[in-house]
Amino acid sequence: MKTLELKIPPAIVVLIVALLMWATDQVLPTFKFVFTWSQWLAVSVFVLALVPILAGVFAFKNAKTTVDPTQPNKASTVVTSGVYRYTRNPMYLGFLLGLLAFAIKLSNPLAGLFLPLFVVYMNQFQIKPEERALSDLFGADYQSYLVKVRRWL
Repeated sequence: MKTLELKIPPAIVVLIVALLMWATDQVLPTFKFVFTWSQWLAVSVFVLALVPILAGVFAFKNAKTTVDPTQPNKASTVVTSGVYRYTRNPMYLGFLLGLLAFAIKLSNPLAGLFLPLFVVYMNQFQIKPEERALSDLFGADYQSYLVKVRRWL
């Protein structure tokens, strides 16, 4: 399974998961559960999702390090400030919140079943390989950061 490590950009993974969620909703529409504020909640969660994504991108840009998730070995520094004080993966957290917003918009609980699969995939094929590469690059500094800050939240 190592062949999938760092191969599919996370944004593409998000699109694939969203497509699977949409397809599930189309095939099994009888499970819809619409409530009065569902669309407002979906928009609110989506806007919330943008916060960690943008904060993560800006922190990387300010540190002048790569934002390319498929090549963590090109990182020039360990970013530990800003949003990175609270989560090691703010962009992935934002992607997860975006998928949650989409599940709420679909109003089909079955669509939400793909959220844990997204987390498992990201942990196994994106985050763990990134962590190995960054540990090789930055050694004790990065190991200290791993101990202090949680992977997701």
